[in-house]
Amino acid sequence: MKRAVLLSLLIAAGADAQTRHNSNAPIDFGADQIELQDRANRAVLSGNVAVRQAEMTLNAGRMTVNYTGQVVGGSPQVSRLDAAGGVTVNRPAQTARSQYAVYDLNKRVITMIGAVTLTQSGNTVNGGRLTINLDTGRAVIDGSSVRGGAAAPGGTTTTTPSGRVTGTFSVPKRN
Repeated sequence: MKRAVLLSLLIAAGADAQTRHNSNAPIDFGADQIELQDRANRAVLSGNVAVRQAEMTLNAGRMTVNYTGQVVGGSPQVSRLDAAGGVTVNRPAQTARSQYAVYDLNKRVITMIGAVTLTQSGNTVNGGRLTINLDTGRAVIDGSSVRGGAAAPGGTTTTTPSGRVTGTFSVPKRN
């Protein structure tokens, strides 16, 4: 059985605590190219993809936007975002990086896989898979699906052995 690390993301002082994400906010996007596949109820964004919803941004090389086929107020109802290629998710006081990510809007969950690094307030955790619950602000990192290493701040590479979660927690300065 794989061990998992549960971070309440309240590790740092209360000012850094994550607030509930507004998953009902509109999703704004930008990309070098978009291909609409209406019969499949999806759009494929490629090249410098940037998506913003409320205070969260998601950047990737490529993203598939799946929608339900229903149109409300002139906009298709997005149900899922699949991102690949240097994925970065930024939330207030928190940054997560991976090779791939899935944002399930119905469940309000982001799952990131492949050389995952989560950084918040000087704390860094590396693993194979990260699941962020946007309602609670909690994250679970485990060592599954780890293949290779992740680029750490400063450009160095850290290698996470298969099945292991590694990291660094900052220690408050004491007098």
